[in-house]
Amino acid sequence: MKYSSFLQTIISFLALINLATALRLEIPASAHNPPPKCLREFVQDRQMVVVTINTDGHQGDGQILSMTITDSLGNEYRNKRDIVGNFKVAFTAQTTSAFDICFTNELQGGYRGGNYVRDIELDIEAGAAARDWNAIQSAERLKPSEVQLRKVDEMIDEISSELDYLVKREERLRDTNESTNRRVKNFSLLIILVLVSVGVYQVYYLRNYFRSKHIL
Repeated sequence: MKYSSFLQTIISFLALINLATALRLEIPASAHNPPPKCLREFVQDRQMVVVTINTDGHQGDGQILSMTITDSLGNEYRNKRDIVGNFKVAFTAQTTSAFDICFTNELQGGYRGGNYVRDIELDIEAGAAARDWNAIQSAERLKPSEVQLRKVDEMIDEISSELDYLVKREERLRDTNESTNRRVKNFSLLIILVLVSVGVYQVYYLRNYFRSKHIL
């Protein structure tokens, strides 16, 4: 009983993490060059990502809702125009990076004078949360508890992998910071050496000048 209770606690906690990615947005329509409204999600290399969008409105209501998904390196994963109703897109990340999910709502000609807005319910799932566990359960004939254990195990591996990535990134940033500090220190010493050299040269030059003029 204690183990089952502990397992349920872990599952509930991970479920809360997944629910945190479910968002509701309002995208106002604009006639000329509508500004994008973007959300950013960090995804690891080779992770599967499923983006589910549920919008109100219908085709022909004067609004054209579009979506683009790009990573921080500029790679485009999906570009969809005129989204209505329920729409789902899945892709696999090619690299560990942040992904931007951007929406624009274009107001068509002939529609003026109203408050045109599209409401969006957005759900983002990545990694183990994005897998079809019902299909896995049916294919491998797993018990519900075994499915939950598999899901929790994969989520824990993903969290561990993310922590390892953050540790390596912190080490890389620390090395860069130390290297920058050394360069700044060496540059400061070089400036001091140049200033001292210029000062000595000026003293030597002025002494010779005054002697040539028989001032000294």
